[in-house]
Amino acid sequence: MKLMKGVKFSGLLVPLLFTALLAGSVNGIGVNWGTQATHPLPASTVVKMLKDNGIQKAKLFDADASILGALKKSGIQVMVGIPNDMLYTLANSRQAAEKWVSKNVSAHVSSGGVDIRYVAVGNEPFLSTYNGTFEATTLPAMQNIQLALIKYGLSNQVKVTVPLNADVYQSSSDKPSDGNFRSDIHDLMVQIVKFLSDNGAPFTVNIYPFISLYNDPSFPVDYAFFNGYQTPIDDNGKEYDNVFDANHDTLVWALQKNGYGNLPIILGEIGWPTDGDRNANNQYAQRFNQGFMSRYIAGRGTPMRPGPMDAYLFSLIDEDNKSIQPGNFERHWGLFYYDGSPKYQLNLGTRSNANGLVGATGVHYLAKKWCILKPSANLNNDQVAPSVAYACQNADCTSLGYGTSCGNLDIQGNISYAFNSYFQINDQIDTACKFPGLSVVTDKDPSTGDCRFKIMIQTDSAQIRKPVGLMLFVVLFFAIL
Repeated sequence: MKLMKGVKFSGLLVPLLFTALLAGSVNGIGVNWGTQATHPLPASTVVKMLKDNGIQKAKLFDADASILGALKKSGIQVMVGIPNDMLYTLANSRQAAEKWVSKNVSAHVSSGGVDIRYVAVGNEPFLSTYNGTFEATTLPAMQNIQLALIKYGLSNQVKVTVPLNADVYQSSSDKPSDGNFRSDIHDLMVQIVKFLSDNGAPFTVNIYPFISLYNDPSFPVDYAFFNGYQTPIDDNGKEYDNVFDANHDTLVWALQKNGYGNLPIILGEIGWPTDGDRNANNQYAQRFNQGFMSRYIAGRGTPMRPGPMDAYLFSLIDEDNKSIQPGNFERHWGLFYYDGSPKYQLNLGTRSNANGLVGATGVHYLAKKWCILKPSANLNNDQVAPSVAYACQNADCTSLGYGTSCGNLDIQGNISYAFNSYFQINDQIDTACKFPGLSVVTDKDPSTGDCRFKIMIQTDSAQIRKPVGLMLFVVLFFAIL
């Protein structure tokens, strides 16, 4: 991100705008650190992973005290998050906002040595699927958090932003120059952008070319990546050969048309999943993320913003307890698997990362045993379907299905995968492999090809999985049969 002098906003010349925001900031790549896992790695292990890979910025989705404690004096810059379900309270109570800032920002910055730079108020609160639920509370919550930061003397160091999905703007054509904010929230977006500008804060946007490919079967595959697309779009002399540039610059045009063309932009989330869909695999993820990182390292931006970018890759580690409502791929965005092992080679442009991604150290696994379908089991047993459905409902079967890493398993393999997932998530307790007349524990690894039958890691904070819908997995089971 460049320091900009003499930027004109709302008729006022504001010299050295954003100086406080940018002073001392780092240009290295950031990552999103999500924690929706049944067996999360210890925070200290993750912080070591960040440092071992030369990652200098971490974006959180809450303000977990144990994670912030592990980040103490780490030299890693932090964006803490406020979940959407807190927006109403914070919007309606300045006292609640002050209490939140005192506990989750001031206490860690002032005495804990945590380098907090941003507070992300909400997460994609204007998604069209939310039907306007958070439209009335997001900006007031941001304002109250800002006032609280001012009260505690932190408003120069810590900036308030809101990570927004790219659906808050749109273009009436395939050209970025036709872009503007979504009509139903246009006025609200201009108010938020003014707030960001007035307080020297950046616009944070999440851009996902994978979703373009996922939502549209006819979407040109190469246009989702940074190489290979042969027919670029010409927009008044600026050429677009990938959807990321076009999407990003649609936002730039929306800002420009509303009087804020020089507002800094942070890429809050950008990445590619590795499983759960036919276009989600390690090869595509490596192609996309390395394509992005090569540009990032070179300081190459977009046609409308050609300079260095500020970005957070999504995400660091797979999360097997995320909602799969958007799609089965949601649990597979990590650069690393659940156990902190790298999925593929990725050059992050850091000295520590010169030989590729560095995995977690000191990880301990449960015993080398798996729960599988008993070889003598009768597939016509009326307990098969409900057993698989129950296992998947309470575990993770998102690697099963067409085009996934385990998509080539036969019927027995599918059932075994479901049983083992439940067995491992429940820490291999004996009762987790007691599907009536159907299951047995084996010490022979049933993994085959790209399909990995997990062995769970040992953790002190295993979480109980929330059921995500029995019928979904019943349908999945019969589909893969």
